[in-house]
Amino acid sequence: MPVIEIAGRQVHVNEEGFLTEYDEWSEEIAGILAKQIDIDLTDAHWRCIRFLRDDFKTAGETATSRRVQNVGGIPVKEQFELFPKKPAKKMAYIAGLPKPKGCV
Repeated sequence: MPVIEIAGRQVHVNEEGFLTEYDEWSEEIAGILAKQIDIDLTDAHWRCIRFLRDDFKTAGETATSRRVQNVGGIPVKEQFELFPKKPAKKMAYIAGLPKPKGCV
């Protein structure tokens, strides 16, 4: 896996740029990743990101948009408003998690 520097820290990423090591993530890194995909993080964004990170610890995989809605209580429509076009993929990227299964 390639290693890149973000916010002065060395992090492991895959070929698509998703972080591969859960513990290398930080909120500072999240802010930088969000800016790279033109997302200005608000409290609503952080609610999604924190849900994904917490859920990943218990489920062992990245939540899909449907799971974020059904378990996290964040409607899919809101996810699309916060993370346009590909919300699950964008949320996972910013949260430092693998791309959800089924995401292209």
